[in-house]
Amino acid sequence: MNVIAEIYKIGIVPVIALDDAKDAEPLAKALCKGGLPCAEVTFRTNAAEEAIRIIAGKFPDMLVGAGTVLTTEQVERAVGAGARFIVSPGLNPKVVQYCVDRNIPVIPGISNPSDVEAALEMGIEVVKFFPAEASGGVEMMKAISAPYAKVRFMPTGGVNPNNLRDYLDFPKVIACGGTWMVKKDFIAAGKFDEIAHHTSEAVVRMLGFELLHVGINANNETEAEKISDRFDALFGFTKKVGNSSVFAGTAIEAMKTPYLGTHGHIAIGTNYMDRAIYYLEKQGVKIDMSTAKKNDKGKIKAVYLQGEIGGFAVHLVQK
Repeated sequence: MNVIAEIYKIGIVPVIALDDAKDAEPLAKALCKGGLPCAEVTFRTNAAEEAIRIIAGKFPDMLVGAGTVLTTEQVERAVGAGARFIVSPGLNPKVVQYCVDRNIPVIPGISNPSDVEAALEMGIEVVKFFPAEASGGVEMMKAISAPYAKVRFMPTGGVNPNNLRDYLDFPKVIACGGTWMVKKDFIAAGKFDEIAHHTSEAVVRMLGFELLHVGINANNETEAEKISDRFDALFGFTKKVGNSSVFAGTAIEAMKTPYLGTHGHIAIGTNYMDRAIYYLEKQGVKIDMSTAKKNDKGKIKAVYLQGEIGGFAVHLVQK
């Protein structure tokens, strides 16, 4: 597994601190249920090592790592327990080099250009911008990144639902670390259903799913134009004739010849196509990659899900 690529697809890394290892299993279950099969378990507590061991053992498909790692001894304990990546609050050359020498994915904390250059010197190209908001937020991260084309960031510290998209929209950000969905008082009170709910909310906010338009299968071009004319006459949805379909405004698309779906298709927009595909596949949804359309950079801009909902095919569209 390419850990960095997996973190990128997940998009949000829940940063958790557990005082009692017994909470590890229900917490991991809640995160997976909410759509984030990932956890950075911080070594701030004595329960961290055992919590990682429990999560790694009972949830083998979950990406679990160790955070707040300060020593090589903690690296050994974390990896021995099943951690697949290491995150540190700062750039400790001894700890980072120890990981590099053993091919252990490590994301060290940085907050200035000198730290970035030290990371690059050791072959590290993904760093944790920490504490993100206190260090100047998105604008500071962008300023630091400007001279370093290859460096990518995982901002953590002060990231919340209101600024999440600000960070993720920056192309050099692979994911954001966050604690708002896994607050310690939720864990202490055993509110794991609430954690699952907040996790799901975070994923939905990140992916930004919304209905873009409904496609109606017409039998021919004449019928497609009649459908669009009707919506235009009734609701002022201006008709626009395209190569394969006729739009009425932006919400209705009449296909000149029947395409996928018994009745037509429903287009769902998303902020991040690759993350949306990853999320849906984790929910058991199959994607019909043969329908994928790509932009000039090779990125998928539209793709259909397999199957139908209520007689309509569904396709994702990059917003």
